Amino acid sequence: MNRHDPEGAIAEAAKAYSNWGRWGADDVLGTLNFLDEAKRREGAALVRRGASFSLSQSFDMNGPQKGWRRRTNPVHTMLDTGTDAALGNQGFPHGIGGADDVIAMPLQCSTQWDGLGHIFDHGKAWNGRDAEKVVTSDGDLVTGIEHMAPYVAGRGVLLDVGRVVGTDGELPDGFAITEEHLTATAEAHGVTVGRGDLVLVRTGQLARARRDGWGDYAGGPAPGLSFTAAGWLHGTEIAAIATDTWGFEVRPNEFDHAFQPLHQVVIPHMGLLIGEMWDLDSLAADCAADGVYAFWLTAAPLPITGAVGSPLNPIAVK
Repeated sequence: MNRHDPEGAIAEAAKAYSNWGRWGADDVLGTLNFLDEAKRREGAALVRRGASFSLSQSFDMNGPQKGWRRRTNPVHTMLDTGTDAALGNQGFPHGIGGADDVIAMPLQCSTQWDGLGHIFDHGKAWNGRDAEKVVTSDGDLVTGIEHMAPYVAGRGVLLDVGRVVGTDGELPDGFAITEEHLTATAEAHGVTVGRGDLVLVRTGQLARARRDGWGDYAGGPAPGLSFTAAGWLHGTEIAAIATDTWGFEVRPNEFDHAFQPLHQVVIPHMGLLIGEMWDLDSLAADCAADGVYAFWLTAAPLPITGAVGSPLNPIAVK
């Protein structure tokens, strides 16, 4: 990997790891095609104790966003309250009252999936389509996140790289997670990673942010996947991957003058579903306690028509 030539490295990886045409010219699911009914049955069979874990950060004004590219934290507003009901201002009969609320937020401001229309490479979207014909001011007209809503449920695997490779369960900012780190972590956990799996990679950065404050969690330096891990992401045929960081890949990126080069390969070329800002700490503690790192995972995006990402509340069940 020539750190001074991001353009060349991206082009080489895009060619080597492309899934264009693999599932037909009309495909809108990308690597989710690897997650079939047999894989879901395999995942469901992992439920033994019935213990469940929410893997979502909170959706409130106390989140990490600082306004980059107009990304803000959620704004929650009450439309009707108990005060309105008590004062009789709601106009309902026989004493009934209620509360209603509304939330306004960017779809990628907290725990979320990156949809296939989120990133382009030289004007090309997933499966070789022209970006300007896929995502317009009307939204993602082809690969909107709503297409994925029924399918993101199956065998989840936690790779707690922070605990296996890091210090006190955490990787430092700027730590690049390579294929070797991922493989070593899977071996340490006694778990396999393969076709159709939903892989969760814990770095420990969120735990550090909770302890020390958000700082530059939203967009600043972070541990994450190395660009060189693209081959592993492709070769394992996983259905999706999510991390506890803002940007999934290591930051600063490993090239001079680059911005999210791994995104540029794995989303438009590989068709890989990527999750960011997941809260993996409670699940990781339980996995460390019982030694079981595979589980049932359901992580459906909201079926927001034409969206290029979606908030969600993933649930792991062991």
